[in-house]
Amino acid sequence: MTEDNKKKPNPIDIHVGSRIRLRRNMLGMSQEKLGENLGITFQQIQKYEKGTNRVGASRLQAIASILGVPVAFFFEDAPGQEAAPGRGFAEDTSMAFAVEFCGSPEGLQLNRAFVKIADAKVRRRIIDLVKSLSTDDLD
Repeated sequence: MTEDNKKKPNPIDIHVGSRIRLRRNMLGMSQEKLGENLGITFQQIQKYEKGTNRVGASRLQAIASILGVPVAFFFEDAPGQEAAPGRGFAEDTSMAFAVEFCGSPEGLQLNRAFVKIADAKVRRRIIDLVKSLSTDDLD
């Protein structure tokens, strides 16, 4: 079979896989640990996350339960979906940026550390500090 004849993953499967990876990374969970909880290998988790293997409905429900999110989480901002009422292109772009940032090593580290800060006033001061250091007006 030539490279051109190989079946390409469905964009929805790729999106669902990327959301599984995002949530797993946000929790600091390894592919091995997720696979262990599901009774499958980490290689199978890799295939799900790349979109090369489609996740069945019952398996997706189990993944959602383990990762502590509703099944709908995996389909948020999926390709081909109409924008939610009241959302325009600017919101879609900023949401995509936020998801991409949260999936980056820096975003994950920042998110994990930030949510461990119990004092709401301290969290607010950190936000103010970051805004003051940035070059854009973020209000």
